[in-house]
Amino acid sequence: MSMIRDLRAAVRPSLRKTNVLHSNYDTTRDPSASSAVVDCAVYRDGRRQESGSCLTPHEAMLRVREKGGFAWIGLHEPTEAEFAGIAREFGLHPLAVEDAVHAHQRPKLERYDDTLFTVFKTIHYVEHAELTATSEVVETGEVMCFTGRDFVITVRHGGHGSLRALRHRLQDDPELLAKGPSAVLHSIADHVVDGYIAVASAVQDDIDEVEIEVFSTPAKGSPRGSDAGRIYQLKREVLEFKRAVSPLLRPMQLLSERPMRLVDPDIQKYFRDVADHLARVHEEVIGFDELLNSILQANLAQATVAQNEDMRKITSWAAIIAVPTMICGVYGMNFDHMPELRWTYGYPMVMGVIGVVCFSIHRSLKRNGWL
Repeated sequence: MSMIRDLRAAVRPSLRKTNVLHSNYDTTRDPSASSAVVDCAVYRDGRRQESGSCLTPHEAMLRVREKGGFAWIGLHEPTEAEFAGIAREFGLHPLAVEDAVHAHQRPKLERYDDTLFTVFKTIHYVEHAELTATSEVVETGEVMCFTGRDFVITVRHGGHGSLRALRHRLQDDPELLAKGPSAVLHSIADHVVDGYIAVASAVQDDIDEVEIEVFSTPAKGSPRGSDAGRIYQLKREVLEFKRAVSPLLRPMQLLSERPMRLVDPDIQKYFRDVADHLARVHEEVIGFDELLNSILQANLAQATVAQNEDMRKITSWAAIIAVPTMICGVYGMNFDHMPELRWTYGYPMVMGVIGVVCFSIHRSLKRNGWL
């Protein structure tokens, strides 16, 4: 056990001292300079404590340690240097910090000592006038959430999925926000899953549009099977959607069923509702994938049928043309002694025979559906 404690002591970053003079976080940064910190505030009894500009993370943590409450720090695509001071301030595990900075992680829930690290993939539906073989239907981003006893740190990657409106909505509900960091974690999870529901509805409309076009009569000059590129592109986008939804099922199940010290029991009940919504979206996404497989197979089958019909028509006309070709070929051999060669009615008779035979073949093929 002593070896394990020593190993943890070597890996876990030391907490910063509360004295500002010994702080590793840069509190002298020019306020006009760009920063990864989008917002930083202290909440006590469900209410934001300052009304002016946002605090620095170090100032927020000092106020929490002095008077209680919790700090909520929001960041957008921080660099390693920008996040290093915050990681030391709050004692974040280096593995979780690495994931938060570099992003491109699958949804997951991990526990590092007294901190929960949760990764959510956000999905944004890309509006388009017409679905093409190169249309981008969904765009993904990420939200990482560090949840401790007295702090919440959210790290967002991507150009969408802003949490500003969510923060304002929570600030308008002090009773819920008074539950602490776990209330923020639940609200983020609920916000992300609600986004999944909206995107699933929009993707369903795209699939319905493609399905109608595949099974409708094609426009003149538009060959069967021309929708395969659009179907395949839509299938790729649904696969991207599935990669965001499926891995999140297990974390939501753990948050809704397994007791955790960092999750308020009253809030845990609300995670069950989020898990139910997520399960419904997952079923829809699986259904999208299977439906697109069926539509793609039907589209390819229609293309094969159209090709067979074209081949039947070509074969039918070839059979009709073979009659005059054969007769003309026989009489083009230039032999001196051939029947009806010098007969007055020989030419009209041959043309009449060709016409009757060709008409009979054409009528027979058309009656059998070949023409």
